[in-house]
Amino acid sequence: MKEKWGLESLFQVVLILVVFALTGSSVLFLKKVIFGFLGLDHFHGWKGTALYLIFIFPLYQILLLVYGFIFGQFSFFWEKEKKLGRAIKRLFVKSNT
Repeated sequence: MKEKWGLESLFQVVLILVVFALTGSSVLFLKKVIFGFLGLDHFHGWKGTALYLIFIFPLYQILLLVYGFIFGQFSFFWEKEKKLGRAIKRLFVKSNT
């Protein structure tokens, strides 16, 4: 992963993995809270997936940046967010080619 992600040290790899782990755990907890509060916890299938994408996916991206900042890896995660944003934009913007 160190070479693939262009990281400088094994310690940086560990920090990034910790950020992913904390973000995932936080999102699992917050999903229950948010869906329960909004009364959405009974939705499953495509409706549940759509609601997850609307409410939880953006929260996950924000938490990645927050935890990345806390652990000194903000620039790594910011670059990944920009790359993801460009990929999503390509889905909705017509290409000139």
